[in-house]
Amino acid sequence: QLQLVESGGGLVQPGGSLRLSCAASGFTLDYYAIGWFRQAPGKEREGVSCISSINSTYYADSVKGRFTISRDNAKNTVYLQMNSLKPEDAAVYYCQTTYKSRNYWGRGTQVTVSS
Repeated sequence: QLQLVESGGGLVQPGGSLRLSCAASGFTLDYYAIGWFRQAPGKEREGVSCISSINSTYYADSVKGRFTISRDNAKNTVYLQMNSLKPEDAAVYYCQTTYKSRNYWGRGTQVTVSS
């Protein structure tokens, strides 16, 4: 069964860093694009970053220069390195993929940015 599991969230001060992980099981993520999304309370879910099967990357303007997406195919995991975090980055972060025309989401990991 295909599964995505996020981890690495937590509480960090403004300006701090976190690295989120999205571990895949039930399929080999080498051949698929993986996206990171986030949803803050009262707001719609928004795209943050994604990485294609050939490692092309995309970043939302709000995170460009601060976030870096990468993949480790040997570990079947995609990472989101988040630096210079701001209070407005606080949200639940989800990873997502489309496999055989169906969207799969993880359950999310909470990121809180506060002093």
